[in-house]
Amino acid sequence: MTHPPVSVVVVSRDRPDALCRCLTGLLQVQYSPFEVVVVTDKAGRDAIAGFADQIKIVPFEDSNISMARNLGVSHAAGDIVAFIDDDAVPEPSWLHHLIAPAEQRDVAAMGGFVRGRNGISFQWRAQSVDATGRAQPIPLEGDQAVVLTPLGTRAAKTEGTNMAVRRDVLVDLEGFDPGFAFYLDETDLNLRLAKVGYATALVPLAEVHHGFAASPRRRPDRVPRDLFDIGASWGVFQRKHMTQDGRAAHWHRVQRTERIRLLRHMVSGRLLPGDVARLMRSLDAGYAEGQTRARGGAQIARSPISAFLPVMSPPRQSIVIKGRLFQASRLRQEAARRAEAGEIVTLILLSPTALYHHVRFDPRGFWEQCGGLFGKSERTDPLVRLAAFRKRCDQEVARVAVQRLICT
Repeated sequence: MTHPPVSVVVVSRDRPDALCRCLTGLLQVQYSPFEVVVVTDKAGRDAIAGFADQIKIVPFEDSNISMARNLGVSHAAGDIVAFIDDDAVPEPSWLHHLIAPAEQRDVAAMGGFVRGRNGISFQWRAQSVDATGRAQPIPLEGDQAVVLTPLGTRAAKTEGTNMAVRRDVLVDLEGFDPGFAFYLDETDLNLRLAKVGYATALVPLAEVHHGFAASPRRRPDRVPRDLFDIGASWGVFQRKHMTQDGRAAHWHRVQRTERIRLLRHMVSGRLLPGDVARLMRSLDAGYAEGQTRARGGAQIARSPISAFLPVMSPPRQSIVIKGRLFQASRLRQEAARRAEAGEIVTLILLSPTALYHHVRFDPRGFWEQCGGLFGKSERTDPLVRLAAFRKRCDQEVARVAVQRLICT
């Protein structure tokens, strides 16, 4: 079967190490044909110079994710444009699953599932969103993709770190609204897609791992440094999607939600009372600016700026290395060597404990799962699981086999 050509757009700013890790994972994705378009600042461009012969690198210095994505779309030459954040890594089967629903011509957008920092729990699954920006879960059964037509006043929600849209649809809708410099940018697009009647597919098996890396807006422990852009985006969002009479009450709810979030950080010792007051002031200042900020779409060239540059990655075999934690140093070296040789490597390291399991993608190019032989992987599992080493390894391999392309 011939797959539609896909352009993967990555926007990066102030996170060169995370960007390198993301690209290392992207180049292991088993899909053809696809290209990678990286829109990044000078620090990012310097860090990824070694990838230059395999990807498109587009300079961009402004702190506006919507403008950066639109620039990426302008350079994208694929029929479909996929998006992933620079602090995320896709499973090797990501595009295979994410793009499959595009065989149906009425499907304009696709969204996958996102695993969080521990690499196992889901940060985001299936949701819908309404014109107030409020999301609610959609119960999906099984792991098959589900195509959703516009749901009355609600739209199918996709996350910017794991979504794809037909390029011609993005051009017709004038891409992402630059009024959303950060936050609510994809939510606005979701609502506009629904307004004109496009269907969206939600795809459980299209998985990425998202780390919430530090940025100028967020500390490594996820504590916000500034809320100005969030406030500004809410101001723009209200003007686009809400009637005047509902905006004041809605803004009070947003303020209350953000204050509760900050107070939780304060109670845990991550913020001081003065920090809470300062951050709330930045939220209000952003909201005031959002009342007058220019909004609307951007002009994206119907013909891409540059020709399609396919990733030239040969098919990779997926292998599993299993061992005890005391063997970690040697097995990590083996995993790195085999990843460099062109294999998709999953390393499982177990200790004789009940420690919870964590999964991470090592910058050297392999997946590593660590935890106790008797500990939880899925957080809904029993607190302690009695199992022999080989059986437990087999259970963990089966849990990720489809996404990791492991033959069992």
